[in-house]
Amino acid sequence: MKKKVLGGLLAVSMIATMGAFNVSVSAAEKDNADIKIGFSSKDNSDTFVAAIADAAEAEAKELGVELLMYDAGGDVNKQISDCETLLAAGVDALVVIPQSVEGMCVSALTKYSLGNNKEEYCKRGMEILEKSLQLADDLGIRVVMIPGYDVYYEPSTLETKKRFLKNLKKASELAEKAGVQLGLETMENEFMNTVEKAMKYVTLCDSNYLKIYPDIGNLTNAAVSYQSDVLEDMELGRGNLTSLHLKETLPGRFREVPYGTGHVDFEAAINKAWNLGVRRFVTEFWYTGNENWKADIDSAVGMAKPILEKLS
Repeated sequence: MKKKVLGGLLAVSMIATMGAFNVSVSAAEKDNADIKIGFSSKDNSDTFVAAIADAAEAEAKELGVELLMYDAGGDVNKQISDCETLLAAGVDALVVIPQSVEGMCVSALTKYSLGNNKEEYCKRGMEILEKSLQLADDLGIRVVMIPGYDVYYEPSTLETKKRFLKNLKKASELAEKAGVQLGLETMENEFMNTVEKAMKYVTLCDSNYLKIYPDIGNLTNAAVSYQSDVLEDMELGRGNLTSLHLKETLPGRFREVPYGTGHVDFEAAINKAWNLGVRRFVTEFWYTGNENWKADIDSAVGMAKPILEKLS
C-alpha cells in the first residue's frame, strides 16, 4: 500500500467527500474498516483548524475508517515527530495541516475528473474544486494545482475533452471569484503531458486565474517520447507558469524514481523556469515503506539547493 504524504488541502478530502478520501489514500481496494488514516494538525487551539479536525473526525466515524489524530500545538518539531510516528504506525495515508500553507493540490480530480462520462462524477469534482478554492481563500493560499486529466480511469475521447473544457471554464470563473490562481499540472498521459498542450486550454479559457503548473519529470518523458526539446516546450508557457513541479523520472516510469537516478536535467529546467519568471519550486515524494526516506529528502535538497542558491 502506497502512502502519499499530502499537505495543505488535505483536510478537504476529509471534509468534502469520501471519493476524495479514496483518491488520497489510494485504498479503493480496501474495506473502510481496514483503512487507517493519520491526521497531523498544526495547532487545534486555532478555532478554524479545530473545526477542520472535528469535521475530519466526524467524517472518519461516519465512514468507518480508523483515524489517528495528533496535535502539534504550534510546534514544528513536534509535528515532524508526529508524522514520523504515524508513518511508523503503518497508516494508509497521512493527512497534514502544516504550520504554514502556501500551495494546494486537488488530487481528487483524478477520480472525479472534469471530463468524466459520469455526470455525477463531474458534478462531484466541481463541488470538490469549489470547496478547495473556498478553503484556499480562507487560508490565504495563492495557487491551487489541479491535475491535467480530462479522464483518468477511462479512454479520452472528443466528448471527454469538450466536457473538460466546459467545466474548466467554470472552474476558472470560480477561481476568479475567490481570487485564487489555478495551475494545470502537466501529467503523464497523452492528453496534457506538455506545456504546449496545456497552453491550448489556458488560451481557450482566457482567464488570468488559469495558468500552468508544469511537472518537469512528465515533460522530460514526453520530450523523449516525441523527440522534442523540453526547454523549448517550457518556453511556450512564458508568462503563464505559476510554479515548477520537480520530480525525477525515467523513460516510461513516472513515479518513485529517487532524485539523481533518472534522466531529468534539473539544473537546466530550474534555470529555464527562473528565466521564465518562476519563483516557486515544489518537490514530490512518495513514501512506500522505504526506511531511508529521510536520506531521500536530504539527497533531493542537496541537489536542488545549490542550483537555487546560485539564482537567488
